[in-house]
Amino acid sequence: MVSSATAGHQQGGDMTQHPRTRETALHDWDLAPKEAIALQRTLAGRLIREDALGEVEHIAGVDIGFEDGGDTTRAAVVVLSWPGLAPIEQVVARQPTRMPYVPGLLSFREIPAALAAFERLDSRVDLVMVDGHGIAHPRRLGVAAHLGLWLDLPTLGVAKKRLTGRHGEVPEGRAESTDLMDGDERIGVVLRSRAGVKPVFVSPGHRLSVDSARAWAVACLGRYKLPEPTRLADRLASRR
Repeated sequence: MVSSATAGHQQGGDMTQHPRTRETALHDWDLAPKEAIALQRTLAGRLIREDALGEVEHIAGVDIGFEDGGDTTRAAVVVLSWPGLAPIEQVVARQPTRMPYVPGLLSFREIPAALAAFERLDSRVDLVMVDGHGIAHPRRLGVAAHLGLWLDLPTLGVAKKRLTGRHGEVPEGRAESTDLMDGDERIGVVLRSRAGVKPVFVSPGHRLSVDSARAWAVACLGRYKLPEPTRLADRLASRR
């Protein structure tokens, strides 16, 4: 059960922070696909794949989409209180799309606009839930993992479709899950968020374990398929 303090354990005092991007850029965005793939492999080795989060009071949900035939990237961020999950702030940021669509490199298209949205927030963010994958990615650097490194915040991804890995049948009950495996490596869980609906794919990004990513996703479930942070971000992005 997720407590108001942490889904894992607190390390080294207060590790929460205001959601500003790092003073020194993590990398350039103007990269050819081969360069981006090589960078993904390097950055994946910098992920903290165990719990390293402090007191959680605010959770951000992130959804990223495109407008103008893909020429504009749109990022929606909604900040919710924890444990009440009441929305307290929301931001939409738009930027020119930096990279064409290349399978496996979506974070290079999506994250610049997400960073612009986080720059506009007034609220401190302690945990980030992204509509997309964390380490459940062929090179272990989906958008949730990549964004976590930029923000140096605990992140997890909740995706609607599988990108990589294999899994068995998911039990039909609400909050039931089965492991998502890539060879012998556990890279996430396949979670039945509601009885009778298709499951979602939950994986940690940065500073979270697989078990804690699952626990936070379950703790944020409401009456809908998606956990509340990403559901509200999706609604904001779609103006629903």
